[in-house]
Amino acid sequence: MPPRKRTADEAVAGPRRSSRRTSTKSQYFDNSDDELNDKEVEDTEPPPKRKRGRPPKKPVAKKEDSEEPYQDEEQKQEEDEDDEDSDDSDAPPKVTFIPLPKLLDPGGIEYEDPKLHPNTLSFLKELKANNRRPWLKLHDPEYRRALKDWESFVICATETVADVDETIPELPVKDVIFRIYRDVRFSKNPTPYKPHFSAAWSRTGRKGSYACYYIHCEPGSAFIGGGIWCPAWDKLLLLRQSVNRRPKGWRRVLNDPDFKRIFLPKLKQDAKEKAVLRAFAAENKEGALSLAPAGYSRDHPDIELLRLKNFTVKKKIKDDLFTSENAQEQFKDILRPLLGFVSFLNSIVMPDPNLDEDADDDDEDDEGEEEEAEDEEEGASSDSISE
Repeated sequence: MPPRKRTADEAVAGPRRSSRRTSTKSQYFDNSDDELNDKEVEDTEPPPKRKRGRPPKKPVAKKEDSEEPYQDEEQKQEEDEDDEDSDDSDAPPKVTFIPLPKLLDPGGIEYEDPKLHPNTLSFLKELKANNRRPWLKLHDPEYRRALKDWESFVICATETVADVDETIPELPVKDVIFRIYRDVRFSKNPTPYKPHFSAAWSRTGRKGSYACYYIHCEPGSAFIGGGIWCPAWDKLLLLRQSVNRRPKGWRRVLNDPDFKRIFLPKLKQDAKEKAVLRAFAAENKEGALSLAPAGYSRDHPDIELLRLKNFTVKKKIKDDLFTSENAQEQFKDILRPLLGFVSFLNSIVMPDPNLDEDADDDDEDDEGEEEEAEDEEEGASSDSISE
C-alpha cells in the first residue's frame, strides 16, 4: 500500500504543545506566535510582585472615612457647648461667697496705748502658722487692728527711751518701726512676712550709723537689746582701732555690774575681765572672723573683740511684759543699764568732739596711773636687789 501523502495544512502546522500556559519561554521552540500570546497574558495579568508595591488608594479613602466619625463627634460637642453657652447666658451668673473671718473677741479687755492687747500677740501666732499672702489678705482687718495697737505702744515707748537717753529725739512712729514684709529675692526662706513686730531708736531712728535700742515682739521669742548690728566698713575699722588703742574703755563698759546682771546673766558678778570679754564675744559670734583681721596679730590680748562684726547685747523677755499694766516701767528698767554701752559705741563710730576729748583725758589718766604703778614696782624690786 503506497504511503499516505500529507496535506499542505498539516505540513505547515507547528509542533504540538501542552495545553498548560506558562509565562516562561521554552528553549525548545523558536520564536512564534506564542510570544505574542505571552505578551498578551503579561499585559492582562499583573505580576505577583506588583502586589507588594504601594498600597492602593482605597485604604487611604477608608482612613479618611474612619476620621469622619471623630470629626462628627467634635462638631457635636462644639454644638452642645454652644447650646450650653446660650443657656448660661440666659441664666444668672454664679457667685461664690467666701465668709470673712470675724475679728478676735477682745474678751472684755480694752485697747490701751502703753501696753499691747492679747489679741495682738494672738494675731502674730496665727501669722507665723499661716505665713501666706492669701491668708493675710483674708485677715487684713485683724492685721490693721494689731498694727494700730503696736504703733500706739511704740509711741509711748519712744517717750520711755527719750527719758533714759536724752540724745534720742521724739521721731515719728514710721521712722522707728519696721515693716513686716520680707525681701525674699535673695533669701532661701520663701515666707513673705515677718512673724513679729519690731522697732529701733537711735539719734536717726531705725536707720543710720548710730548705736540703737531695739525691741522685738514675737510670741515665745521676744527680747530687748541694743548696740550696732553689721556696721559699715569704715565704722567697723573705727571699732577695731578702739579695741586696740583704748581697751580699758571696753573693759569698763562691759564690766558694769548692772550691765552684766541683765545682759550677761550667765556670768558671775565677780567674774574676771577676760571672762566678760569672752562672754560678750560669744553673744556676737555670728559672722565673726575665724582668724585675726588684717593688720592685727592673732596673739593680740583682745583678739576675741577684734574678730567681731556685730556689737550687740539682748535680754529675753516674757510675752506678758507687753500686756502688763506697767509695761513701760519694765521696759525702762531694762534700758537703763544699756545706756552706758550705747553711748560708748556712739563715741567711737560718731564721736562728739567735746566728749572725745574727755575720753582721751580719762585714758591718759589711766595710762599715767599704770606708769606710776610700774615705776613703784621697779623701785621696790631694785631696793630688794640692792639689799
